[in-house]
Amino acid sequence: MSPKAKRFAIVIAAGALLAAAAGLAMTALRDNIVFFVTPSEVTDIHLSAERIRLGGLVADGSILIDGTVAQFDVTDESATFTIRYDGALPDLFREGQGIIAEGAFRDRLFVADTVLAKHDETYMPREIKESLEEQGVWKGEATN
Repeated sequence: MSPKAKRFAIVIAAGALLAAAAGLAMTALRDNIVFFVTPSEVTDIHLSAERIRLGGLVADGSILIDGTVAQFDVTDESATFTIRYDGALPDLFREGQGIIAEGAFRDRLFVADTVLAKHDETYMPREIKESLEEQGVWKGEATN
């Protein structure tokens, strides 16, 4: 085998190993990376998923709290889903607030085990803000 052919074989082998390593890394990360969807992006796949993140704004007048169980609607003005959460809500949780809830759908009711709220008056998760801007709902000047 000529030196040129050996170099070509080494480059091809290195490329194949790099592609395999990238594929393994993506497979390992797939279960650990959780993207969120807005209510209008929810599909049948999300309704049957084991776990997702649902993000949007807490609908006005929708918060019901009974002991440690809270129920509220999250909306992006195009669609709305009810979230049920058993636990202490973040201090900054309120109507009109941008939130992300982690959990799963149970008969179109989103049962959350984690609720995240914005951390100050100017923060809105970029993905939620962009989604709301695309739909013409976002009116704030907040940046992340």
